[in-house]
Amino acid sequence: MFDVNDDAKGGYRRVEILTGPGRRRRWSAEAKDRIVAESLEPGARVSEVARRWQVCPQQVFGWRREARVDVAADRAAKDGLAAPEFVPIVSGAPPPASRSGKTPVAPVIEVRLAGAVVRVSCRGDSAELTAVLRAIRASASEG
Repeated sequence: MFDVNDDAKGGYRRVEILTGPGRRRRWSAEAKDRIVAESLEPGARVSEVARRWQVCPQQVFGWRREARVDVAADRAAKDGLAAPEFVPIVSGAPPPASRSGKTPVAPVIEVRLAGAVVRVSCRGDSAELTAVLRAIRASASEG
């Protein structure tokens, strides 16, 4: 038969008491907004705000990032515009055709990089421009 006094005869046992917040807490949107607003005040330090609220600073930075995305999405929805994921290169209006019968000059793309200027004339074929941009990328990654 099991007796409670048998445990007392075995010696001391170690007992740990964990204090502080438990893991996987759920934060309401209002609480997140309050913490983010507090971290964005002038002179506020994210680490101090996080310590006061007993969260990791990385969590506060994540909530700030989410808030920026939410604000941009709300602003775009309010304006009726969708945020572009890709913005194509659009050349300016073509120069008016001259009356002298000369052929129009092809547009030129100018790339300024580390004090050098590369000018590429676009003749409707993107292969030359692609080759130049790949060469620039390769030289930038080597240096």
